[in-house]
Amino acid sequence: MTGSASVLPLENAFSDSLAMLNSEKAVEELIQQPILHGIDDHLIEFAEALRTVAKALRQAAEGKASAQAEASEWKRKYELERTHNLQLENKGMPSEKHLDENGRVVHLTNKPLLSDGAVEKSDRCCGEHGICSHQVLRDREHDHDASVVPNKMTRKASFKLSWCCKGEKSDQKKHDIVSFEKGNITTAERSSKQISLKWESPPQTVLILTKPNSTAVRILCSELVRWLKEQKSLNIVVEPRVRTELLTESSYYQFVQTWENDKEIMSLHSKVDLVVTLGGDGTVLWAASMFKGPVPPVVPFSLGSLGFMTPFYSERYKEYLDSILRGPISITLRHRLQCHVIRDSAKSDLDSEEPILVLNEVTIDRGISSFLTNLECYCDNSFVTCVQGDGLILSTTSGSTAYSLAAGGSMVHPQVPGILFTPICPHSLSFRPLILPEYVTIRVQVPFNSRGHAWASFDGKDRKKLAPGDALVCSMATWPVPTACQADSTSDFLRSIHEGLHWNLRKTQSFDGPRET
Repeated sequence: MTGSASVLPLENAFSDSLAMLNSEKAVEELIQQPILHGIDDHLIEFAEALRTVAKALRQAAEGKASAQAEASEWKRKYELERTHNLQLENKGMPSEKHLDENGRVVHLTNKPLLSDGAVEKSDRCCGEHGICSHQVLRDREHDHDASVVPNKMTRKASFKLSWCCKGEKSDQKKHDIVSFEKGNITTAERSSKQISLKWESPPQTVLILTKPNSTAVRILCSELVRWLKEQKSLNIVVEPRVRTELLTESSYYQFVQTWENDKEIMSLHSKVDLVVTLGGDGTVLWAASMFKGPVPPVVPFSLGSLGFMTPFYSERYKEYLDSILRGPISITLRHRLQCHVIRDSAKSDLDSEEPILVLNEVTIDRGISSFLTNLECYCDNSFVTCVQGDGLILSTTSGSTAYSLAAGGSMVHPQVPGILFTPICPHSLSFRPLILPEYVTIRVQVPFNSRGHAWASFDGKDRKKLAPGDALVCSMATWPVPTACQADSTSDFLRSIHEGLHWNLRKTQSFDGPRET
């Protein structure tokens, strides 16, 4: 009985998909009918619209079939996990595993994992106040060049994240408590959401990233490397370019490590405890782009022209780093956008190019074309608008003080979860910027009747051409970029817009003028 009941939804889905495909065939037959000579241009546009409808019908049918297949897969994973948990309960053992979205077994305990698959014994984290991070790395190969990032037995520093507030007497509480008593929904306590990072084991490895072609940065980098090695006994990792510069200056820096290929860059997050950047906001963007997954805490020192994300002064680096290495420190979780380009030739939305992570914004513009961009925008499959202008900016709140601000977008605190939807020179007086919640998925598509191509750039680089029919899909990424705060997230943000933009800078009104009687 259960088997026959489960077959019915599949049969209904198949019949619905068949109906959609029949509708698509009817539209195609209508499109392929011969067009009389001298027909009006409106009918040509109508034919183009029918082609768009046909493609939408095809995508809807494929999407429904894909959703049915995905639902079946999730049901299978659920049954496997349920069976596994029942077996553990029968043996009298606590369940410590579950299946992830790929069907792989994931350990729920905070035991450090070794690279060869073994698990080292450790105390379980209580999980009461935040997230604990433990990791142990091992490589069986011991004959490695000293200049390469070491793969020998190295314990990565563990830390705990927790919400905090300004003192016990502060009105800002530590937790959000929502009350549903007597049918009324009220927020009983509000949270400052300021995040504190506390080291549970001391950091051992520091990655230093620098702005190129700067004498001041090069001098500071050599001083910083020497101080961290001699005073703090830390392992130092730098870029290959920086290591070459240091060795040119002195053979003393032989202990500095680097990487040899992209594969070692991909594993940096598992070896590095702390990232120090010497430069401006561009150096922070470069640091974030190196990590496609988890990002270690970033300490950004200001040596650029503007410093919205670099609150630390380079002259006091010893004082700041000494405090940060001791902990605890306040951090700002800067969210990133994950972007996929889906070509018109793709069979489904799952058939996309390599995802790209951006910390500031993704921009879709008209490039060198003299025509307006024509972009159809959707939010969770709901139509938003058609952008006609120079382009569109999809920005994180950290990027709200960058290109989005220049295009008329609002400045938003980086801890506010959201996606900024900012048009570039729209050909409409009523087109105002939006701020959308962080959980939505935004799809920007170039329609088939667009007069030209569009171009997408990601944090100002990796430019990609979008032809008619191509689409860009953006959503909030899983892994944020944790940046250290000098004071706290709000104080650093307000100081950055005051010092960087001279926000609302005006001479104070004279007090000796006429007064109210």
